[in-house]
Amino acid sequence: MGEFEGKVAFITGAARGQGRAHAERLASEGADIIAVDICADIASMDYPNATLADLDETAALVKARGRRVVTRQADIRDVESLRRAFGEGVGELGRVDIVLANAGIIRLGDDGPDPEATWQDIIGTNLSGAWHTVQVALPTLLEQNTGGSIVITGSTAALRPTATLKVGAMAYTAAKWGLIGITKQLAAALAPHSIRVNSVHPTGVLSGMTMNDTMGKLVEEALAGKDDSVIAAMKNALPVDVMEPRDVAEAVAFLVSERARYITGIVLPVDAGFSVR
Repeated sequence: MGEFEGKVAFITGAARGQGRAHAERLASEGADIIAVDICADIASMDYPNATLADLDETAALVKARGRRVVTRQADIRDVESLRRAFGEGVGELGRVDIVLANAGIIRLGDDGPDPEATWQDIIGTNLSGAWHTVQVALPTLLEQNTGGSIVITGSTAALRPTATLKVGAMAYTAAKWGLIGITKQLAAALAPHSIRVNSVHPTGVLSGMTMNDTMGKLVEEALAGKDDSVIAAMKNALPVDVMEPRDVAEAVAFLVSERARYITGIVLPVDAGFSVR
């Protein structure tokens, strides 16, 4: 019997990258999955989002592990859309035990034609969207009265500043710092219900956010010695340039497991030493 046999995990941003890795890792230990993703581009972003085909691939990977999966397309900025997706997942799978507020976006390059839209979209997705994810799942977790575990995906941007005035990076940092506050407050409020809340803060991870044409241009600028390149400042202490999604998934699997049953309210760097460099 797997470690998560009989449990259901609700995961946002599940179509690729870390979200997919979380789904596959938990399914490998017996969890069923509610997998949600926007599967559409956002105009203020400068790289493509995941697609419905990507979400279907995540579902296939979960099914290959012998587990059930419900996939839904939803924008986490829209709480009603997310609530419907979650409700349909619970309606089919029967419960929820693990909530992974993982979805996130950034604008990698310049401020673009509408910096205000960039700010609002990033805050709306990374901060409000994570809050929405918890809020739509919380009534079910409380009603079940069997405890649970919530993990919010932060970033090293909330642990160590990056010297840039770019709106995308500023909004991303603000949102990820905000997630630490949400994590701490939820952990304190939900502890009497045996619901644990933690956050993970990865360094660069191989995903659609990092493997795209815009990021490739930024890497070229860093290699050329451009002083204001964000990438030039993003170096890890350990000898690894970028982590695999499974590296974060292993940390998350620990946090939601019984092995971490007394761990709540922590801010866990999974960062190859980036924050101590």
